Amino acid sequence: MPSGAVGRERSERILGSTLGRGGAALLAGALPALAFPAPGLWWFVYAALVPLLLLIRSAGTGRRAAIDGWLGGTGYMLAVHHWLMPSLHVFIVVLAALLGLLWAPWGLLVNRLLRGPASGSRVVTAVVVVPCGWLLIETVRSWEGLGGPWGLLGASQWQVPPALRLASVGGVWLVSLLVVAVNTALALLLTGPAARAGTVVTLVAAAVAVGSVWVWAPRPEETGTARIAVVQPGVVEGPGSVQRRFARSEELTRSLAGQDLDLVVWGESSVGVDPARRPDVTARIAALSRLVGADVLVNVDAGQTDASGRTGIFKSAVLVGPQGLTGDRYDKMRLVPFGEYIPARSALGWATSMGKAAGEDRLRGTGPVTMTLPGAHGLRFGPLVCFESAFPDMSRQLTRDGARLLVAQSSTSSFQHGWAPGQHASLGALRAAENGRPMVHATLTGVSAVYGPQGQPVGARLGTDTSGTAVYGVPLARGTTLYVRLGDWPLYGALGVLAAFCAFEGVRSVRRRDRREPVGAAASVVPAGDAGQLGSARRTEESPAESAPQ
Repeated sequence: MPSGAVGRERSERILGSTLGRGGAALLAGALPALAFPAPGLWWFVYAALVPLLLLIRSAGTGRRAAIDGWLGGTGYMLAVHHWLMPSLHVFIVVLAALLGLLWAPWGLLVNRLLRGPASGSRVVTAVVVVPCGWLLIETVRSWEGLGGPWGLLGASQWQVPPALRLASVGGVWLVSLLVVAVNTALALLLTGPAARAGTVVTLVAAAVAVGSVWVWAPRPEETGTARIAVVQPGVVEGPGSVQRRFARSEELTRSLAGQDLDLVVWGESSVGVDPARRPDVTARIAALSRLVGADVLVNVDAGQTDASGRTGIFKSAVLVGPQGLTGDRYDKMRLVPFGEYIPARSALGWATSMGKAAGEDRLRGTGPVTMTLPGAHGLRFGPLVCFESAFPDMSRQLTRDGARLLVAQSSTSSFQHGWAPGQHASLGALRAAENGRPMVHATLTGVSAVYGPQGQPVGARLGTDTSGTAVYGVPLARGTTLYVRLGDWPLYGALGVLAAFCAFEGVRSVRRRDRREPVGAAASVVPAGDAGQLGSARRTEESPAESAPQ
């Protein structure tokens, strides 16, 4: 065969292998998404990362391991955010690829720790350090400007009581650490018999740790109940949809009369005008409050003026009582990139022509707010708006500010038929467990759900096809969880572990170089007369292939 044909065949074989490996990395990275709603295969997440870990382990070079990590991260981001495609179209692929770069260093870390002989110390190091690397990725991408903490691996365990107990100790971050640690141990278990003893010991230790948390971690003490009603008008489209949606919410709220309520919650964007400028709208809501005997928490998406005099579009939780506006208002602080504002609009404003990106930026609130219900024994609650229920620190701050109830107002009308509504509602269970506070997740459209102070579901959900109301006897609690007291300590612990590992590797690299330097120094001072003898000695040590003429 001509040499040119051989070269082409070899190139095609290498290209095919590279493309096949890249596709395998994308697919392997996407597998953990099956553990989230709607599939809800929560148990699968404890082995879902194993294929990606083994693929990265098999990389022959650091460059290949980094690429495998990048493609695996890209596949993961595409899978957990695929429901954004109707809004962002091809731009979601670009965003996923950019965020996937966060997994490239993790690929190097996995390859470094999982390759080679698996001694007991190596197994323990891998099971500790690899999850810390993953958690660092989750920490960085949880920044609001990079999309926020959607699809955190630990969030897939929202319906598992032991995992919720872990969340009460270290938040969703501690659950993510456990999940990746189990995956790493299973991957090592498959690499050969040398790793089995250390892996089994590690898995037993993890089980003992979870059991200890289950037994010893403080539990919130339930103290009475509050009767909370959720109003979900459902999808209303077409001309005059804002007015017709408001009218439907009024109609549903009237049906709640005589049910001895403490609070009625409407969903996100349920009011399309500023009540402070429209006394007629305020009067209609106040009349509903008098009828049902409880304050009504509405959500305004309209041009408003805040307390500091800024004028623009705010998304605000506004409390209305029997006499009208109570003065309690919370403006959403963390906005959805592209959905509610365009980052660097001057450069990325073209994104509005590709999908349902924000035509005008919303303004941000300046701080968290707690509100008090005078008719419910002074019940104090903290409102969140939509996407904010994904941020653990926000609900923790409200709890520290004295909130005994967390309320999230949401709407997923653009994603009704995807996985987003179920995933969004599931976040309420984690926030409730983390803080030892019940959480009400009320949607304009989507899935409305309520969770008790240990993350347990309360009552029945309102699904995406529901236009109606539900009344919940929400158990209240007092006391605080370890997560509320200690905060995001798993993040700081992971950073400390990674810093120690990098320092150890750096010192070991320096020592290796120091051990090699005397050999080089001795060679450099060989007398000129002995150079020929030294050269002859070196040639005799070469292999036949190396010494043969080329």
